[in-house]
Amino acid sequence: MMTTTTPAPATDGTLRVSDLRVTYRKRGLFTPAYTAIDGVSFELKPGRTLGLVGESGSGKSTIGRAILGLTRVAGGHISYDGRDITHLPLARRREVSTQIQVVFQDPYSSLNPSLTVGDILTEPLLALRRMTRAEADGIVRGLLDRVSLPANAVDRYPREFSGGQRQRIAIARALAVSPRLVVCDEPTSALDLTTQAQVLDLMAELQRDLGVSYLFISHDLAVVRQVSHEVAVLNKGRIVEFGPTRTVTETPADDYTRLLLAAAPVPDPRLQQERRLARRALLAGA
Repeated sequence: MMTTTTPAPATDGTLRVSDLRVTYRKRGLFTPAYTAIDGVSFELKPGRTLGLVGESGSGKSTIGRAILGLTRVAGGHISYDGRDITHLPLARRREVSTQIQVVFQDPYSSLNPSLTVGDILTEPLLALRRMTRAEADGIVRGLLDRVSLPANAVDRYPREFSGGQRQRIAIARALAVSPRLVVCDEPTSALDLTTQAQVLDLMAELQRDLGVSYLFISHDLAVVRQVSHEVAVLNKGRIVEFGPTRTVTETPADDYTRLLLAAAPVPDPRLQQERRLARRALLAGA
């Protein structure tokens, strides 16, 4: 998967990341820069879900932020729909935001508490799609119905909803401008298991209906296994394993992937104990 060449054009809504490098400068004149992402390459086809999984600090969210233009890229290329978006200026990045949207981990902090849900969902339509208020209102009501929220939600504030409902609002906001790609940065990690399952089912339904593709970022390999077509396992800024979800999760080739699998909780106490023992054995041999 690793390459240093510029990605070939792909005008079908494909996301291509090639030899991506992200570094952060530390304080101090003689302190070397910290390399957060080191030579990461992958491809995400339209209508597919790529799970990007790794522990905290592995760099997975940094990749998402680089794709969104929120983090400076030190090297490599990011292309979307045949267009190099690696170093777009702010004005041109605004154009891309109608095609690439994001759902963050904490739905409450990502939603403006001083705005009603109607205003939150209308805002991107007015700013990015240049719609009239009447046109936007009609789309907003359709979005609320699609994510299974009542029509009267337009007049309520985020604080009046549960965590799962707020994440549904965040998903509706991401879909408002009809993007073709959504970066999902730990979208279910703050939710309980029942609500998590409901949100994942909703995302799968939206993908089937709309053909949207997801870059699904998570520390939980069990969740990634549930929603992804392909999986990229990230460790210390590098992809250590990449392939079809079933292959990576059932017959992992890398010890780090095995550690992630062993750490994933399961409802069967006996199997959970076996996983704990397997994880200890892997750590002892590291």
